[in-house]
Amino acid sequence: MKKKTDGQEMVNVRKLAVAGVLAAVAVACSPLSIPIGASKCFPVQHMVNVLAAVFLGPWYGVGMAFVTSLVRNLMGTGSLLAFPGSMCGALCCGLMFAGTGKLWLTYAAEIVGTGIIGGLAAWPVAVWLMGNEAAAFAYVLPFLVSTTGGTAIAAAVIAVLKKSGGFAVMKEAVRG
Repeated sequence: MKKKTDGQEMVNVRKLAVAGVLAAVAVACSPLSIPIGASKCFPVQHMVNVLAAVFLGPWYGVGMAFVTSLVRNLMGTGSLLAFPGSMCGALCCGLMFAGTGKLWLTYAAEIVGTGIIGGLAAWPVAVWLMGNEAAAFAYVLPFLVSTTGGTAIAAAVIAVLKKSGGFAVMKEAVRG
């Protein structure tokens, strides 16, 4: 499904479709958020971040995280803090899986990317865009709680897919 025209690579339609489905799952599960302080912890986002990292790669994962955050904000089921948290996590775990192919490092990268990097990146969003008074590390703990739960769910889903043979089928289907 990937073709080159005039030296440029076209979008992989299969990956785009899977990214859309993952974004739809995340948006549909928006009511499953856990409010902790000013943030809405959303474990499903972290689950789909890891799945996107493994099956789609970092750039589709970041795009999926952005679309999910945008739609959730437009629907009123998310906050502006969803952007730095989800996108940092998606990028970190996507780059880690692309670079190493190791699932355990991918899981760790999602936790560090969202929990620490995304938590720190949320501070200027909260202070400058949302008008909240917060310490620089105020969002690290809530983001760590959320991403640890979501990453555990993703690890369980991937374990089931590997055991059933669905992991290899999915990897082949989106490879293009």
